[in-house]
Amino acid sequence: MEIELEHSHTKEEIRARLARDPGISYLRDWIYGGIDGVVTTFAVVASVVGADLSSQVVLVLGLANLVADGFAMAAGNYSGTQAERDDYNRLLAVERKHIAVVPDGEREEIRQIFGGKGFSGDNLEAIVDVITADESRWAKTMVVEEYGLAPTPKSPALAALSTFAAFTLCGLVPLVT
Repeated sequence: MEIELEHSHTKEEIRARLARDPGISYLRDWIYGGIDGVVTTFAVVASVVGADLSSQVVLVLGLANLVADGFAMAAGNYSGTQAERDDYNRLLAVERKHIAVVPDGEREEIRQIFGGKGFSGDNLEAIVDVITADESRWAKTMVVEEYGLAPTPKSPALAALSTFAAFTLCGLVPLVT
């Protein structure tokens, strides 16, 4: 029985795949916006229908909810994502300073981090040497490994746009059904 894989594993294919920038997923933003869009618009529509108001009022209030709440969700997501980027940059600056001031201590942190992942002996020392040979790679590794941050921060604008688009598209469902 042949198992179909998602991508090839030839040396050339692997090299090409890893040479591309890692894709950043905005799926969470879509789900977050979409669910809120459906739920809040449904609540507005149900309230207006329950009050026995005209279908025109239902549409006006539903559309007002889509625009206002969609914008609020997008603005909140933009601010939160920008705060994450700012924190990433702050911690990157902290790690660069630590590398400059106490490189032996930072080298030991790399050693302990990768030792905790099961590397030891000459292999561990080789990893430490490779990572610490480039200060940019070293600082980025520290931000990811020590603080658990994503290696590639998301775009606040794309996160906000994803949330707004999902909120609006999914929020239309209660209005048109």
